[in-house]
Amino acid sequence: MSKYLDKIDSPEDLRRLDEGQLQELCGEIREYMIGCCATNPGHIGSSLGAVELIVGIHKVFNTPDDKVVFDVSHQSYAHKILTGRREAFRNKRRLGGISGFTRIDESPYDAFGAGHSSTSISAALGLARAAKMQGRDEKVIALIGDGALTGGLAYEGLNNAGGSDTDLLVILNDNNISIDRNTGSMHDYLLRITTHPKYNKLKDRVWNRMGDSRIRRSIQRMVVRMKSNIVSSSGGDLFEAMGFRYFGPIDGNDIAQVTETLERLKGIRGPKILHAITTKGKGFAPAEEDQTTWHAPGMFDPHSGERIKGGNAGISRYQDVFGEVLLTLSRKDPRVVGVTPAMASGCGMNLLAREMPERFFDVGIAESHAVTFSAGLAAGGMRPFCNIYSSFSQRAYDQIIHDVALQKLPVVLCFDRAGLVGEDGATHHGCFDMAAYRSIPGVVIAAPSNELELKNMMYSALQEECGPYIIRYPRGYGKGVQWRETEFSHLEPGKGKRLLEGRRAAILVAGPFLDEAAAAADMLGGDIAVYNLRFIKPLDRELVMEAAATGHIVTVEDGCVKGGVHGAVCELLAEEGICCRMAQVGIPDRWIEHGSQAELRQLCGLDAKGIASALESILI
Repeated sequence: MSKYLDKIDSPEDLRRLDEGQLQELCGEIREYMIGCCATNPGHIGSSLGAVELIVGIHKVFNTPDDKVVFDVSHQSYAHKILTGRREAFRNKRRLGGISGFTRIDESPYDAFGAGHSSTSISAALGLARAAKMQGRDEKVIALIGDGALTGGLAYEGLNNAGGSDTDLLVILNDNNISIDRNTGSMHDYLLRITTHPKYNKLKDRVWNRMGDSRIRRSIQRMVVRMKSNIVSSSGGDLFEAMGFRYFGPIDGNDIAQVTETLERLKGIRGPKILHAITTKGKGFAPAEEDQTTWHAPGMFDPHSGERIKGGNAGISRYQDVFGEVLLTLSRKDPRVVGVTPAMASGCGMNLLAREMPERFFDVGIAESHAVTFSAGLAAGGMRPFCNIYSSFSQRAYDQIIHDVALQKLPVVLCFDRAGLVGEDGATHHGCFDMAAYRSIPGVVIAAPSNELELKNMMYSALQEECGPYIIRYPRGYGKGVQWRETEFSHLEPGKGKRLLEGRRAAILVAGPFLDEAAAAADMLGGDIAVYNLRFIKPLDRELVMEAAATGHIVTVEDGCVKGGVHGAVCELLAEEGICCRMAQVGIPDRWIEHGSQAELRQLCGLDAKGIASALESILI
């Protein structure tokens, strides 16, 4: 039984608490969050660090009339707990439960939905302008992590907002890390500001005089000039140069300092930025000590912090296969380099980073830059493997077309987390890559059915001169096949393989569902052919023609069936003038919510029972 948290059903209850009570409440929120996430995993590290900032926002501002926009929103757990979703939080990310991210349709307190990075400033600016145009006196706050400032969209928003007179508060939650350690000049700039004692002493002395008086502009100009001299090595007045009033840094884990600062800023109009220093994983020693692991640690003991391992001993994750194979290829070929937009450990590229740091590039949360940078590397004679989560690749669509494909540059794009990812839900499912990229001339799209095929497709991509060469593979564990000790084998683009012969019908599979397809064929009495497509583009025309000879085809894919593999097969048959009864198994034309990967695959028919049902529908 909590002293305060159990009585908080909305921020209105929170606003009755004094400073000492708020401090106790923050501790209770952390304890509750740790208890819930121990058995129902989520993004705990960033949310632990943002507790005081969120409590302070809801204490000072009149939410939901005043709007708070989260960036990425995996730091929003305290926000959910305080806004009428305390009990629902126990089932977050589960099928039928609340989302792990903010969603407009989930709560009036969620002003804007977010699962991807760097969107908060642009969205908050739009909300603020809309309120002004409609005569509403609302405050709008964007809460953005320092990792999200590596994304270009954040700067587009800052540039536009700073050039306006819009009343907007940007809170920079600076914890020196996103998932992996932050990189780049902005990270270095923030760190120098944070640790410069002369600058902070000056800021404290001048701040109280500024207020909202007539002389504040002249004082501000004086501060800018002096700050430029004091912090000249860091670029000094970056935010002011973009049109923002800069305040801080403050201790973002000190609730008294947070609320006092927000109260002062509440009365200052125009675009302003508050720089708050926080600790990722705050209040839970294991999460503070190993911040990368505890970004999303899975299940754990809430007392000892010992992580609970799953039951997949001896089976490799696809990301581990990618990481080890990339390192092996790098040892063999000095042209091979790895590029990742801030997902080194998540995609397995941390292995290359440790052994060959000079051939590893973490470009920050900047997918568009990652692709064009890779194109430049390829144009210069290197062979880049650029690893991007499938849903994040959507942010680099133009670069894939304009900078890689159009110039026929040999860039290998590895789309991790393709298909249904599970608990992260609709913002993270890799649904659209096959449909989005197969229309691009010259592209190769490969979909391995297991770990060994992923290994061989990476090897094969290095032998080809085409670009881009896309390899898409799912989140999680593989099929348990032997791949480490098996020699590399070249897989010719556009060539699939028949696994089972049959004359009644054919199942064309793209991705890791061959076992399910074979089981479905067995359920219906056999004599059903099963094919491993391997390549979505170019499509194996001979194989498809062979399948069409049965008169009945079911396509199976972990992508959207509209425009994906099913669309490609139908187009080919139409070109050839072949009539064939068709059924499709894949991600339907609707948004798929969060739940376990197994639950969502079953929901979409991506299991033996679902494939058998699709077969029955065309065999009757």
